[in-house]
Amino acid sequence: MTRLFVVATSLLLALPSLALAATTEGAEEEFDPAHEWELQTWIDLPLGLDVNKAVAYVMLGTIVTCLLGIFLMRVKLGRDPDKRQALGEMVYEVAQVQVAEQGLPTKAIGRWFPYVATLMIFIWVVNMLGFIPLPLSDETVEIGGLDLPTLGIFAATSTLSVTLALALMTWIFTHVEGIRANGVGGYLKSWIPDVPRAMLPLIVPLEILGQFMRLISLSVRLYANMLAGHMLILTFIGLIFLTHWAVFPFSVLMGTVFYLFEVVIVVSIQAYIFAALSAIYIGSAIEPEH
Repeated sequence: MTRLFVVATSLLLALPSLALAATTEGAEEEFDPAHEWELQTWIDLPLGLDVNKAVAYVMLGTIVTCLLGIFLMRVKLGRDPDKRQALGEMVYEVAQVQVAEQGLPTKAIGRWFPYVATLMIFIWVVNMLGFIPLPLSDETVEIGGLDLPTLGIFAATSTLSVTLALALMTWIFTHVEGIRANGVGGYLKSWIPDVPRAMLPLIVPLEILGQFMRLISLSVRLYANMLAGHMLILTFIGLIFLTHWAVFPFSVLMGTVFYLFEVVIVVSIQAYIFAALSAIYIGSAIEPEH
């Protein structure tokens, strides 16, 4: 079974490579993995709300997240839970115990649990979609006289605009909830640490800067991890066709290793960390003393 899984993974890695070979056959193009993040506009909309590859992946991730939630949570509870119910309960327990209860005060769990749980599942889904070869590519290949999108792997969370938008939601909710729970004066006062007055001119600007650094660190952490993983995988895919044939086994092996590492570990960890930090930030705004 393990060998079958490894072979299937290698085939998944080869699919985007074959598409790459089909689109570049006969052309003298230098392979550059960074080209995958040059987003082309598919649908031009007013106010700069253009639809591109990243937007398509976010929209697909939204649909899959909703379907996954319905599939896992809309179940008829039984005395002997089946695999579907057991999986739903496991996801719910992680979101409840490991995310919400660890970061949010008890009085705020009911209000903010749906947000952090949805955030965790959504990011996990979008991350996972980024490792499934899908026909959502800027490149096309002619098949039967039709120009069809090539298969490719791309994670919307490997673009800074997507992760920044997700982080911005948490950042806004944090300050809105902090003001709602403590009032404007009480919340702003909580930013000032208990230090001698002479140090306040130095400490207060740093505390204010720290609030904005949360926004940057939250978005860049997810973005950098997903970007690095995809860059490595695409690089090894490129080596399959752009170097000597003897490098082929090494490229497939290393590409498969990084692919499995990202899918099995990085995808879930990054979704958990983003949701957990969101819960901590919101909880610390509600009860600053904690």
